[in-house]
Amino acid sequence: MKTEERIQKQREIIETIGRYFDREGFQPIAGRILGLLMVMDKEQFTFDEIVEELQISKSSASNALRNLEIRGQVEYITIPGDRKRYFRLKRQDAFSMIKEFEEKMRMMIVLLEKIISLKADPDSPNSELFKNLIGIHDYILEKLEEYKNNYSSE
Repeated sequence: MKTEERIQKQREIIETIGRYFDREGFQPIAGRILGLLMVMDKEQFTFDEIVEELQISKSSASNALRNLEIRGQVEYITIPGDRKRYFRLKRQDAFSMIKEFEEKMRMMIVLLEKIISLKADPDSPNSELFKNLIGIHDYILEKLEEYKNNYSSE
């Protein structure tokens, strides 16, 4: 594949990634910034390079980068002798995203258990649905732990 063709395909997937993260609750610009940092061969960009590459306003870029930093998705580094900040994907261990997913599942279990405990009829159709969801969450968490242990021991 020629360089120009590869770069064009990279830009297309940046837009796809942006739409994916938009559906996940991110700002559209934030998703595109994540896509840029994930896809392009250059893995760290200055603020101005992000604005130029994505053709976005400085205020949109600034807000999105701030939100991505708060969410722990993006970090910046500085280079000695260079006053610019270089943004990149936050360096994390391989299981950090899985840990976040597990925490959300545990929070959902606690919430569902509280809901059931407040029901006048703990065997109502909704309560039964919530009990099944708790069981599914427990099963997934158990399997995730097994998979992590098996992956770590390989």
